[in-house]
Amino acid sequence: MAGELEHQSKAEAEPGTVTDDGDGCGFEPTEELKEGVGGLNFEQYTAGGLGRHLGVFSTTSLIIGRIIGTGIFTTPSSIVHGVGSVGASLLLWVLGLLLALAGLCVWLEFACMIPRSGGEKVYLEAAYRRPRMLITTVFAVQAIALGFTASGCIVFASNIVVAAGHRATEWQERGIAIAVIVSITLVHAFFPRVGVHGMNLFTMLKVVLLLFIVVTGWVVLGGGVSAIKDPHASFRNAFAHSATSGNPYATALFKVLNSYGGWSNAMYVLNEIKNPVRTIKVAGPLGLATCGVLYLLANVAYFAAATPQEIAQSGTTVASYFMGKVFGTAAKRALSVLVALSAFGNVLTVTFAQARVNQELAKEGVVPFPRFWASGWPFGSPSAGLILHFIPSFIVIVAIPFGNAYNFIVDLEGYPGAVINFLVVAGLFYLRYKNPAASRPFRVWWPVAAFYMVGQAFQLVAPFLRPPGGLGDTPPLPYWLYCVVGIGVLAASVASWFIWWVAAPKLGGYTLEPHNEPLRDGTNVVVYRRVPNKYRDT
Repeated sequence: MAGELEHQSKAEAEPGTVTDDGDGCGFEPTEELKEGVGGLNFEQYTAGGLGRHLGVFSTTSLIIGRIIGTGIFTTPSSIVHGVGSVGASLLLWVLGLLLALAGLCVWLEFACMIPRSGGEKVYLEAAYRRPRMLITTVFAVQAIALGFTASGCIVFASNIVVAAGHRATEWQERGIAIAVIVSITLVHAFFPRVGVHGMNLFTMLKVVLLLFIVVTGWVVLGGGVSAIKDPHASFRNAFAHSATSGNPYATALFKVLNSYGGWSNAMYVLNEIKNPVRTIKVAGPLGLATCGVLYLLANVAYFAAATPQEIAQSGTTVASYFMGKVFGTAAKRALSVLVALSAFGNVLTVTFAQARVNQELAKEGVVPFPRFWASGWPFGSPSAGLILHFIPSFIVIVAIPFGNAYNFIVDLEGYPGAVINFLVVAGLFYLRYKNPAASRPFRVWWPVAAFYMVGQAFQLVAPFLRPPGGLGDTPPLPYWLYCVVGIGVLAASVASWFIWWVAAPKLGGYTLEPHNEPLRDGTNVVVYRRVPNKYRDT
């Protein structure tokens, strides 16, 4: 097993163990994890907001809704084009699922130790407490600046235009994309319960769509579609024509891992989950396993309808090609609607979680005007956090021209995330060494964590491997440029930390002291005040 559970009765419960079976947190964290970098304790971090209203179903929907976006409908064709065979392609999907499961186990250990919202922010702060505020600042810069959902909005717009049978200008598509991000932001801000129900609904639609593709694939394999003469052709000599160089496999695996991305989505909103420790241990594996099985079976369905060469050379998304071969050209338009709905649901889910991350950063006092950005006005939802998510998404939709420049921005948001993930798993090993006796309701088997760490190291190195012809997916820009810019963003965050938290106080002769300032809705916010050193000395 990837993890092991630790059990204690209520009478024997110690800090760091499950203590009740009600609708509350059901957990008392260990003393060393209670206090955050700004001095707030566990109870203060989890106060305010909408309360605990997400059960197992909604939490699972958060994970599935985030994972299933547009990747499974588009990337299988480019993956098989790169690696050359069905067998190699399917093995990469299996390897990607195993890496995702390993990462989930790492995150589960952290989430069960510190069951509060924030995800990677919380786990990094637990492991890297010195230098003070450094890791929080680094995470904040990449999370806020690169945490946009513009790509999903654009995918929705482009597919709706195709489904309508019209030729739209670039600015018409931008207008549709803007309408998507505006409407989703307003729903989550003013009708938070509607937003949750909407996420559940769109998640079910995505699952039904993939189930439809899977069942159709079974029918094809059984000879039930006369248009497919030989449904088993792709599976004979499944590894024939496999690529022999390393770069195509590296590039393909990178795309597979991106398609599985989102399994940590529920960790960002643990303050709103009933019995978070128990719920996340059920919802996490259930959500990722559901997506993994559907992804693998969907790939089998695609290859039942067409050979790998046909899919690789189709010049369209694999899902569209599949629908066209099985049901005719009219089905492609219907698929565009379904892909658009999938993209809309993905934006709905990402926005919900990212706003909570922004609110947690504001609570820590790491952004200017923290009392405003941490506010839960007017209905308990992190409305200011939603605005902080809306701003970069709106800028990318409006200011970045479509084409290679836009693809470059989308690529850019992924690389710093891989750096953060590597630091999280490294932090797990550090905490195991520093606090070996700390109570952990879930413990990941260390070889599983090491396997995930190797996978993250691969993601950091793979984009620098020279592709065939030396061209990436954003020519004429160098294939390595987005990685360098991503590293530059992280370096800039370190520089901003040094200026604000080290250089400015030293030159100004003051110290930044944290103070807890509760808001009217019960949310606790850390506000840093400048205290002249002469007063501290007295």
